[in-house]
Amino acid sequence: MKNAPAARGERTTVPAATWRTNPVAQAFWLLRLGFTVAPILFGLDKFAHVLVDWDRYLAPEFADVLPWTTHELMYAVGVIEIVAGLVVAVRPRFGGYLVAAWLGGIIVNLLMQADFYDIALRDFGLLLGALTLARLASAVRPGLTQA
Repeated sequence: MKNAPAARGERTTVPAATWRTNPVAQAFWLLRLGFTVAPILFGLDKFAHVLVDWDRYLAPEFADVLPWTTHELMYAVGVIEIVAGLVVAVRPRFGGYLVAAWLGGIIVNLLMQADFYDIALRDFGLLLGALTLARLASAVRPGLTQA
């Protein structure tokens, strides 16, 4: 019974070398790539403001109680997002949960403003994707060879 360990709650692994044929490994690598690149790019854009004026997305309740300007806070947000993307690249299981928690904070911030429900809903979908990545990282072990 090859599937018995998974039924008992033990971890099973899918060799990463099977990514060409295994849908689980493919899903893992797609999510890992996406949750590495997107946070890094969004984090970098907090410094450049090419995509959007990020300052407008910070809820006034946060801006009013913190000692920094909204623009300075966006720099900190950018650094955190870059680090989160790098963590996903190196440790996707932990990084998936890290990005999910960060997205949860972003969702709360957006809901406090009452103007960005659509973006909050999109970020909820991303949160689910980040949780899926963390779970898939338990099944796919990078660097393993085909057995």
